Amino acid sequence: MNSPIWKPFTIHGLSPDPIKVDSGSGLYLTLSDGRKIKDLISSWWVNVHGHGHPEIAKAIYDQATKLEHVIFADYTHDPAEKLASKLLEITSGHFSKVFFSDNGSTAVEVALKMAKQYWRNKGIFSRNRIIAFQGAYHGDTFGAMSAGERGVFSEAFSEWMFNVDHIPYPETWHGDYDLKDKESRILLELNNLLESSPDSFAALIIEPLIQGAGGMRMCSSEFLKELVQAAKNHGLLVIFDEVMTGFGRTGTLFAFQKAQVFPDMICLSKGLTGGFLPMSVTLTTHKVFEPFNAPDALKTFWHGHSYTANPLGCAAALASIEVFESGQSDFERLGSWYVEPIRKLSGLDNVEKVRQCGTVLAFDIKTSRESSSYLNSVGQEIKRMTLNKGMLLRPLGNVVYVMPPYCITREELLESCELLIDILKELRNR
Repeated sequence: MNSPIWKPFTIHGLSPDPIKVDSGSGLYLTLSDGRKIKDLISSWWVNVHGHGHPEIAKAIYDQATKLEHVIFADYTHDPAEKLASKLLEITSGHFSKVFFSDNGSTAVEVALKMAKQYWRNKGIFSRNRIIAFQGAYHGDTFGAMSAGERGVFSEAFSEWMFNVDHIPYPETWHGDYDLKDKESRILLELNNLLESSPDSFAALIIEPLIQGAGGMRMCSSEFLKELVQAAKNHGLLVIFDEVMTGFGRTGTLFAFQKAQVFPDMICLSKGLTGGFLPMSVTLTTHKVFEPFNAPDALKTFWHGHSYTANPLGCAAALASIEVFESGQSDFERLGSWYVEPIRKLSGLDNVEKVRQCGTVLAFDIKTSRESSSYLNSVGQEIKRMTLNKGMLLRPLGNVVYVMPPYCITREELLESCELLIDILKELRNR
């Protein structure tokens, strides 16, 4: 590769040269060779409304002519204040404080640091352990890696990560008749863990309803309700990593609203600015903030970023929320369009664990080449074959998923699913 760019999540030496994109509009990306392809993964799950949305672009332009950035430690500005108020409003009025940062990983890092320092500020030093889930992915900073599944992403840094108690994730799919027993076993394991050391745990963190990079594994709302109740019965803070699930992905604006449970903190990024600019927030309650609200420097939350609450990002986020509130992004209906594709996928003998939550459809490809994993080579084959059909998909190994921007039409979605099914049939017949 002759490019000076070091690409993310890329095995250099094996991967082909990157595909150059010239422009984007709505569902479509225009490549440098003139081809148009459907962006069926919302460009790493960030682009909720479609590329080049004019209202968000205008909001960024208008803000850029007024104030592009200012230090946020001693100063503030209207876009940040308006966005914080709007986020508290659309999250059911449950939260009271908004902490700005730069990306999903740092939003999680903030939440984990807050949770650990919360107990320290209260003078309870024993509560410093975190409970997370097998298969989790929370980001690539050290705290986020520690809470995530240990594997190829984090192996090189394992000696520097703090210990986390990981429990199984009750993944489910269409036709999963063992779900209730599975959930009961995991909740029993959790309660046994909590009761074995009742004063040791600071917080529990979970990707609610859908684990993203871990394989689009899905769990039930009922499990989340019982999980949160068990954690709160033992005094733990509950963190929902809604970096991917937030802003409509699960069929409601936020996953916690769909599950009808209230965590102590939620982490938001990706869809926050409509896919235009990097920004994240960690929302929390007055209960969590109160031990930090002191003149003591040792109780201060010493964390920040140069671009915290960047006015352009705030303007983009406000405009994106306005698009949601105007009804232009009909994510509620999108999920109902998967009925026929799910039926057809379930009939293929090289497909298993077909599952759907809101706007996300996923399934596993049965393969004898390697185990079910992120590195399964069938993913590269699917990526190449779908690109030849005018679609951008990026499987997680042998896990294929569709997560389009909400501007997609029913016809475009069904056509894309039919092309994908044809590719799966072709693979089966080889």
